[in-house]
Amino acid sequence: MIIAVFVARENTASPSRDAFFVVFREGVFRGGIDRQLHPLSTGSDMFESGAYVADALGDVADEQVQPNGVDLTLARVEEQREPGRITTDGKTVGDRGEVATVERDGRELYELDPGYYVAGYAETVRVPEEHVGYVYPRSSLMRNSCMLHTAVWDAGYEGKGEGLLEVGHPIEIERGARFAQFVLAEAEHEGEYAGSYQGERVE
Repeated sequence: MIIAVFVARENTASPSRDAFFVVFREGVFRGGIDRQLHPLSTGSDMFESGAYVADALGDVADEQVQPNGVDLTLARVEEQREPGRITTDGKTVGDRGEVATVERDGRELYELDPGYYVAGYAETVRVPEEHVGYVYPRSSLMRNSCMLHTAVWDAGYEGKGEGLLEVGHPIEIERGARFAQFVLAEAEHEGEYAGSYQGERVE
């Protein structure tokens, strides 16, 4: 069943270069100069289910499993204290120090002022073959004027990774709180990740 049709003007001087998009219940397809339809995504198989992601991670609590991913919890918060270095043939991460926590109401809390921090995940992430891993901030983090910046995890990566936590307004975050969500998407690839962060913080 066709839901909608869109036309994108790619070259005003040459209408034959226009592209059109047809939205079916099964997904979105793009048509071009050949007037054939090519799938952009099938919707149902782009991202894996939360149950699939949980199986890939292994040891996660039921409350962490969401419909389309798994929540990651906070292991530590660090501040970078020395400059780093990125060159054409290598990289060095500047020295860091962990932010001190405070005990209140039986909770171990990070009291964070506005700024940038490195936030470590407690869970060991594993990215299966033919997949790529992404981490997104939970909406409660953004609703409190904070953001989590992350990078792609390639197929074959395993480790306890980290992201850049941007704090726009003072916030308290408890160690062990859920603050990010890990998802897996199908992806074609050649080879698997074998970089310097492979196996980071995995005992």
